[in-house]
Amino acid sequence: MDTVPDILKVSILGRESIHCGFHLIPYIAHTVLTTLPASVYVLVTDTNVAQFYLSAFEKAFSAEISKLSSAKPRFLSRVIFPGETTKSREGKADIEDFLLLERCTRDTVILALGGGVIGDLVGFVAATFMRGVRFVQIPTTLLAMVDSSVGGKTAIDTPAGKNLIGAFWQPEYIFIDAAFLESLPEREFSNGMAEVVKTAAIWDETEFTSLESNAQLIYNAIRTPSTGNAGRHISTRSTSQSLLLSVIRGSIYVKSHIVTIDERETGLRNLVNFGHTIGHAIEAVLTPHMLHGECVSIGMIFEAEVSRAMGILKQVAVGRLVRCLRAYGLPVSLADQRVTRCPGARGLGVDRLLDIMRVDKKNSGPQKKVVILSSIGATYEQKATAVDDALIAKVLSEAVTVKVDLSTTSGIQHVKMATPGSKSISNRALVLAALAQGTCRLKNLLHSDDTQVMMAALQELKGASFAWEDGGETLVVTGGAGSLEVPTAGKEIYLGNAGTAARFLTTVCSLVSPSAAPDAGTATIITGNARMKQRPIGPLVDALRANGSEITYNESEGCLPLSIAPKGLQGGVIRLAASVSSQYVSSILLCAPYAREAVTLELVGGAVISQPYIDMTIAMMRTFGVLVTRDPGTDVYRIPQGTYVNPAQYAIESDASSATYPLAIAAITGTKCTLENIGSESLQGDARFAVDVLARMGCEVVQTANETTVTGPKRGELKAIGEVDMEPMTDAFLTACALAAVAQGGEGNTTRILGIANQRVKECNRIKAMIDQLAKFGVQTKELDDGLEVYGCPFNTLTRGASVHCYDDHRVAMAFSVLGTVVPDTIIEEKRCVEKTWPNWWDDLENKIGLKVGGIELPRAEGSNTATSGTPSPAASASVILIGMRGSGKSHIGKLASAALSRQFIDADIYFETKHNIGVREFVSVNGWPAFRAAETELLKEIIQKAGTGHVISMGGGIVETPQARDVLKDYAKTGPVVHVLRDIEEIVNYLGDETARPAYGEPITEVFKRREPWFIECANYDFVNHITVGDSEATNSEISRFFKHITGQPNLSENVAAGKRSYFVALTYPDVIPALRHMSDLTTGVDAVELRVDLLRAHNALGAIPSQAYVTAQLAALRRATSLPIIFTVRTISQGGAFPDNSERDAFELLALALRLGVEYIDVEISASERLITELAARKGFSQIIASWHDWSGKMKWNEDVVRSKYTLASRFGDIVKIVGKADTLQDNFVLHDFVAKANLQRGAKPIIAINMGVEGQMSRILNATLSPVTHPLLPSKAAPGQLSFAQIQKALNLLGQLPAKRYFLFGNPIAHSMSPTLHNTGFEVLGLPHTYELLETASVGEELKATLAAPDFGGASVTIPFKLDVIPLLDKLSPAAEAIGAVNTIIPVIEEGNRILYGDNTDWLGIRESIRSRAPSIGAPAAALVIGAGGTARAAIFALQSLGAQRIYLFNRTASKAQALVDAFPDAPVKLIETLDVWPAEGPAPTVIVSTVPASATTTDGTSPGAVLLPLALFDATANGVVVDMAYKPAETPLLTLAKSAAPKWARVMGVEVLLEQGYVQFETWTGRRCPKHVVSKSVLEKYFAAA
Repeated sequence: MDTVPDILKVSILGRESIHCGFHLIPYIAHTVLTTLPASVYVLVTDTNVAQFYLSAFEKAFSAEISKLSSAKPRFLSRVIFPGETTKSREGKADIEDFLLLERCTRDTVILALGGGVIGDLVGFVAATFMRGVRFVQIPTTLLAMVDSSVGGKTAIDTPAGKNLIGAFWQPEYIFIDAAFLESLPEREFSNGMAEVVKTAAIWDETEFTSLESNAQLIYNAIRTPSTGNAGRHISTRSTSQSLLLSVIRGSIYVKSHIVTIDERETGLRNLVNFGHTIGHAIEAVLTPHMLHGECVSIGMIFEAEVSRAMGILKQVAVGRLVRCLRAYGLPVSLADQRVTRCPGARGLGVDRLLDIMRVDKKNSGPQKKVVILSSIGATYEQKATAVDDALIAKVLSEAVTVKVDLSTTSGIQHVKMATPGSKSISNRALVLAALAQGTCRLKNLLHSDDTQVMMAALQELKGASFAWEDGGETLVVTGGAGSLEVPTAGKEIYLGNAGTAARFLTTVCSLVSPSAAPDAGTATIITGNARMKQRPIGPLVDALRANGSEITYNESEGCLPLSIAPKGLQGGVIRLAASVSSQYVSSILLCAPYAREAVTLELVGGAVISQPYIDMTIAMMRTFGVLVTRDPGTDVYRIPQGTYVNPAQYAIESDASSATYPLAIAAITGTKCTLENIGSESLQGDARFAVDVLARMGCEVVQTANETTVTGPKRGELKAIGEVDMEPMTDAFLTACALAAVAQGGEGNTTRILGIANQRVKECNRIKAMIDQLAKFGVQTKELDDGLEVYGCPFNTLTRGASVHCYDDHRVAMAFSVLGTVVPDTIIEEKRCVEKTWPNWWDDLENKIGLKVGGIELPRAEGSNTATSGTPSPAASASVILIGMRGSGKSHIGKLASAALSRQFIDADIYFETKHNIGVREFVSVNGWPAFRAAETELLKEIIQKAGTGHVISMGGGIVETPQARDVLKDYAKTGPVVHVLRDIEEIVNYLGDETARPAYGEPITEVFKRREPWFIECANYDFVNHITVGDSEATNSEISRFFKHITGQPNLSENVAAGKRSYFVALTYPDVIPALRHMSDLTTGVDAVELRVDLLRAHNALGAIPSQAYVTAQLAALRRATSLPIIFTVRTISQGGAFPDNSERDAFELLALALRLGVEYIDVEISASERLITELAARKGFSQIIASWHDWSGKMKWNEDVVRSKYTLASRFGDIVKIVGKADTLQDNFVLHDFVAKANLQRGAKPIIAINMGVEGQMSRILNATLSPVTHPLLPSKAAPGQLSFAQIQKALNLLGQLPAKRYFLFGNPIAHSMSPTLHNTGFEVLGLPHTYELLETASVGEELKATLAAPDFGGASVTIPFKLDVIPLLDKLSPAAEAIGAVNTIIPVIEEGNRILYGDNTDWLGIRESIRSRAPSIGAPAAALVIGAGGTARAAIFALQSLGAQRIYLFNRTASKAQALVDAFPDAPVKLIETLDVWPAEGPAPTVIVSTVPASATTTDGTSPGAVLLPLALFDATANGVVVDMAYKPAETPLLTLAKSAAPKWARVMGVEVLLEQGYVQFETWTGRRCPKHVVSKSVLEKYFAAA
């Protein structure tokens, strides 16, 4: 061996067996061979590590072995596949079989070279092979170095969980070669740093402080390759290398010390599980997409918050932990995009996480073992602490409620506390101290998101250094005296939604000088989240630009992100418009001393807003050594040149805005609150809130220089105060609104708040937010130009249970928590938004104010259980914006979409005309196109701000004409759906030829289209094809509903893709699907989805092998109108058995991206493609699902080989569904496949899997495959793959194999001889190849024969008709909500519930009625009015159906008024109104657009000739409307009601009773069989028989 390297050794269990250094491979070989003699040395590693280091180890061991004079031992290596799936019983057996095959004996030494998986697996092999052999850990990841390799824990995973089978087996050596980390991906390095931070957090504050300060230096050690074995010896070791090795050694030392004391984890060793109790639960849901350390990082923050909630840990410690973890690139919340883009991220519910924690080996019962921090570097106990589930649930919940008991006085009667440091002062102090020379100790600094953002930005600019003292209570700032540098090229300074930081830093960045560093950027870029990119910064930028600064808007004009050139600040006269935000003024004031000339700042453009904050800035500048003067009687400020000088210490006042919340709680609850460090001498305007507002409301207020005490009046006796100008304390207006909501007396019940116009451009439009959210409580308000009026109500009359949306605004959340103290069950959503200024507000509310706070888990978006998106999806509630050419049908489609989604519709043209009191055409005529485009862009911004959720918005065709509007649309498309509505340009030209309402283009329409088309594509993230002339309106309406539900989180996914069910798809192999559309009903019989083989598509005159996007779009649009089934979009290359060119991968992915834009449900992606392309595609998939496929056409693949496991793991990473296709040579190959699938499905979080073998020999696999089995059909031109079977063939085979037993279905009733139900169901069974039968069982009563039928093992289900719909109920175990509400059962389903067979009663009559209405007139949506004739059992079903449609009024007519009233009483929540005549509607109500008659046909007449019959007048129908009339009478086909409708209302759709029977029968069929009924064949058979018997 060369010269001995310099080694740092760590002792564990009494032996110095841990050796740390750089470039240790020769040293490892020498040490192992000389101290661990053996006959065989076996190195086990994985393919990832082997490519870097295996040859070096082989060479080193060969060299050392050659030096031995004794018998030469053997050196063997075993390379296995990487990943957690290898850490299994099978993986362990594979290594053991290798050892036995190589005749290894008990003196063997095994070396584990790799990460945690290799170490755990190989360690367990060593623990059990030959009853235990020696082994050596050589970890190659930071996580393994500091965690899994130390301590002797070894284990494998099982389907029941991770690490459940294993042993304690200590390695002989652990070699820590930090040079290995240079080849480690940076994400993996960060993964390990989570454990390093964790160890310091529980044990050593000094080490933690070092980690806080040295992130960049530590990263440099792995980013800079150590060539020439640099670092092997101390003399060649860089500062970064020394620091890295010290950090690793320090972390290992702590764990080694703990393990030495508590090897078997009986107490102390639990401490190293800090962050793991919750982190492991998160990991169980997100693995393998999130790494262990990333999940533990989030777990640490949650568990620190548990400690804080217990009153043990201070917020300063939580803040330090957050900052430290972020510094190493680790996520700290479940809102992190790395989490939200993971499959299963929506499954991170509180209950699920707690369920997972219950199976943790450390936990039991309703408590969990959690390591509780008492401070940084110390734990509350020397072991994990038992914590109640309720507390953990509160911390994990995304929403909270203040638990109120109005019968008692809640909370502490006299609260004494201090609020966190002022956000305004904290941010100013950070800038001043960073720009100053010398060192300043900041006391009472606010520890929040805002200040963390500011500190991180100043560090990124290299403007200052920060360190903590007094356990984090004091921040030590060493200023840079104004020296600032451009960040590294490509690095953006991200500010989140921190408005103060954004405005201050805009001018700070203008002070930056060019950097000489080779990797420095050419400009400083500051950016923020979506809301930050909407908040204005234009006046400040305008002022700086006018002064010579080079600032560019990277996206929207007037908003972040900004690119700021490093030119310095010129100075001299600067004119600034200060009527929007005082922060613009403060930004320039703070930086002015460093300008090249002394600054004269002139404020122009109207009244200056929030003067107290300007005064605050000037006062603080004076403290730091710069005196600002103001010209008397003017808004002109003079700032001299100079350098700030840091005072030795600066104490930050408590936050006066935050102080308003505990003071307001005292006011509203009639208690007393004293706040320290806030009084009459405060720099902050909001300190006047108590005197200027609360005292006027009837509170007793005592305020000294540094203290404020408020005593509230008796609960319910707050006084409204008329008018109050809150311009000096604008942030406090939200608190005033919460109090005004319950304030009466005094000035009546009105509180008029003025002077707060600037609050419209804060974290949200706060005025609008308060108006909208107060409305949920029943509080009326009125918006004013610069404020609002609030009309107070008695607190006990306000609506309980309101769920307050907070707009990610801390002030909104805390203000409504005040109101929640007197309104029970109020829910505050987005509880974490308070982290901006008072992160521990909810804890302080409970621990210091004495009010109980509970966690609330908000309901997930509909469809979220199935749409396991692996990437960020547009928010399900986000409004849909439609763009496209005028005449493309945006308004028509938008109205239908809004009806389908139950959303409000906004037409931007109408909105424009209402806002400006002038038509669009006239506006353009008067003001010109440029003025209109500017106004239109502002309108777009306003609509997004005011109606950003829950709407469908149709924009004008020219909205894309300006870059500013395009930027707004593109930014919105990052979080919400922007849909380009496409229509054939010739149709648009023809349509617009007759259109006169809007201004003429002044140029050919086709030229306008050519110009705009690329802009539409650029701005939209979805396309909707509006083929007006293709198909009928029902198909178009159905596709509109499907598409818009898909993009808003309700995708049309197959319900049968689920455990315990079977699903199928038919693969269309046509070059042109349009000729086959007429056969689509036959082709799709029984299947759950349709595969469009895009690689096989060929236009008639196409020359190339790649279909154009236009052709594919047209094919897909046509297919959509022929079937409502989900579509699988597949582009298979030649090498994968398809027809797409192998060398055109990018073209294939462009087509796959097109599928996402078109809202396709399933995208088939071959995992052999470029990982980068797959990742990019997955990042845009929204609510579509990816089928990650791998096809082996070689015939060499074996299902029990490692290669298949590795492909499965890779496919699981990318896909929502895994698809692996091989080839069978023998029948046995199918059984091996079946065994593989069974084991795969046992894994936790297993994805649905499609696993089949091709060829005739593989047909068995197609029969047994459960998920989306591909099937063929005789009408197809060819099979998509060899060996495919039809759906019916598979069902018959399943029956023969005993996997689909024959069932008997029945109709119970009397008389039933002429029923159409047997025809309906038996036709369906026959067409689908199902072995079932449907029979009549006519009995005189519900007796023993019927009971025996229900109990028979082959009973599959039953229909129930008169007279047994009520009589059968006692025989059933459970009823559906519909059956209970309607009071009758017409369907019986045997179901398995908790292992037991029960009989479930349902009612599908209402579904038949609803579907008959909805399918015939989908544009009706929620009918304004509907009519039900009759009051019997069927009328109940009709009312239930209309209620489900959202009918706003339901008129009920019946000859016997008492029966009708009984029906009204049965539906107290339905808007039912009795009427006495059918020709006049109640004065306040419209005419019905839906009519359902539930009386016999003989009971109605149109001419009055039938005595006692109901006379149906012509006035029954509104002939001008598009309505639906349903006659439930079974015979005759043409009832008097339908005959009248035909003549009096030809625009109305007419539905016969037999058609309703069919609709409800379809539902029964699918409920029983899990398969869609083949409606086209069944309806034809039933109607032929029906009319033949008529």
